[in-house]
Amino acid sequence: MLETSARLLRLLSLLQTRPAWTGAELAERLQVSPRTVRYDIGKLRGLGYPVHATPGLAGGYRLGAGAELPPLLLDDEEAVAVAVGLRTAGAVEGIEETSLRALAKLEQVLPDRLRRRVRALHAATVSLAPGGPAVPAETLTAVATACRDRHRLRFDYRTHDGSVRMRDVEPYRLVHTGRRWYLIGWDVERDDWRTFRVDRIALRTPGGPRFTPREAPPASMVPKGVDTALMRHRARVTVHAPASAIAPHLPESVLVESAGDRTCVVHAGGETPMRLALHILALDADFTVDDPPELLEALRTLSARAEVTALGTGEQHSQQGGTS
Repeated sequence: MLETSARLLRLLSLLQTRPAWTGAELAERLQVSPRTVRYDIGKLRGLGYPVHATPGLAGGYRLGAGAELPPLLLDDEEAVAVAVGLRTAGAVEGIEETSLRALAKLEQVLPDRLRRRVRALHAATVSLAPGGPAVPAETLTAVATACRDRHRLRFDYRTHDGSVRMRDVEPYRLVHTGRRWYLIGWDVERDDWRTFRVDRIALRTPGGPRFTPREAPPASMVPKGVDTALMRHRARVTVHAPASAIAPHLPESVLVESAGDRTCVVHAGGETPMRLALHILALDADFTVDDPPELLEALRTLSARAEVTALGTGEQHSQQGGTS
């Protein structure tokens, strides 16, 4: 039988793994009597853990939320995951310093074996500078809570051209592409699934009513095509190569559709036509531009620059060869 202190830690760990336990289940796991379980539950409550009794014939317990945050018990994998997450917290406005403080507290109590794992992961990982704007932590929390609790969101949304419109949305999921945060949800007015950049959202108070979940959106929206769909400039290009040869060399945010054994269609996005043209040229395959006309103009500009550079370089080499 476990000593009282060890048994309390074991009991707390069990309560954190499931929404609810019966007294009999806890007694069996801890190999003690139901009376001892009740005694230990009282001890945990005295230490500040909000353990609530659950109704029912069998009687049971669940760990709830209290007015203050009590100590948490994490297993090895959970502790490593939290430490890595705190080290890489980015694109969330205002939590950098808080994350470092929490990480310092966690690493102080990590066993040596786990501390070495965390440091090895950190040393072998390169974090790119965030490419998109940071999002306030309270906005992400409010959106995530609405997704969980199935409450409609009402917010003002700023579009590409700077105009602002009120949107009424049934939130489905938050997506982080490594560059930006997106909300995927059912737009009530448009009667269709839509994606929204969270940094362009200004939440209204109060929010909307509860809603009944719909069938999940198409898999291509999560996260395939999210970046492309919300870029300022979007292109549809027919590439003269099979999708299997093109897709592995593109980021997850670019949508590639097979159009036969020898061709595929690439949907790409960019903040400017010139950046979009550079992305397309990087495909290293022949292609035909289906849309937009601005992409063709950018490609012509790049072609002209390349020709001038090539001619100038060739003349320099000729002159050097003639004087040697």
